[in-house]
Formats: sequence, C-alpha cells, structure tokens
Amino acid sequence: MAKVAVLVLAGIETRADEARLANALTTVNEFKEAGEEVTLIFSGGGTGWIGKLSNGSDHELSDAFDMVKDKVAGACSLCAASFEVEEEIQASGIPLMEEYKGHPSLKRLISEGYQVLTF
Repeated sequence: MAKVAVLVLAGIETRADEARLANALTTVNEFKEAGEEVTLIFSGGGTGWIGKLSNGSDHELSDAFDMVKDKVAGACSLCAASFEVEEEIQASGIPLMEEYKGHPSLKRLISEGYQVLTF
C-alpha cells in the first residue's frame, strides 16, 4: 500500500499555479479513491489557496478541493503568516502546522514511510 504526502507549493498568481493545484487535487483524489494512504499539505505560496477554495467559494477548483478536504493535514504556520493568510486558514478549519521551526515536518513524513510529491 502506498503512503503519499502531496505538498502544494504553487502560489495563487498565475494560471500555471492553478494548473499545478488542479494536478495536486487530482492526485490526492486518485489515491483516495484507490484506498491508499494520502495526505495533503499546503506550504509556501500554496497556503493562499485555502481561503480561495473554502467556505462556499465559487472558484472552479472548489468542488475538487471539497472532495479531498478530509485528506488535508494542514498548512504551514510560518508560511501562512508570511503570506498573511492565517485568518483565512483558521476560518476554513484547517490546522496550522508548526512541527519543525514553524513548518510541517517533511522528515516526519518520510520517517513514517510517505513519499512526498510536490506541486
């Protein structure tokens, strides 16, 4: 059985960023549908997507996000502060992660046998 952690780093600025997010959400959903262990983490500029996709958003990727929201482990606390999206993330109910110096711990994920995919 696969164990996959999908890390969204793509910002919110360009259509290419949006395509990377779409690919990340599709990947998470594929593993979810297959019954594999999968988790989704937003970091860097990717933290900006949570507010754009949550709480009744009409963004074209909101439905794809809703389908995998149960697989979201959280968002990087330090990055959310840096990109000034902490309040949006907290309003979405997604936890802020600060396992290693304010960031999610990729070492922990790898130690637990996860393959990390970045988008």
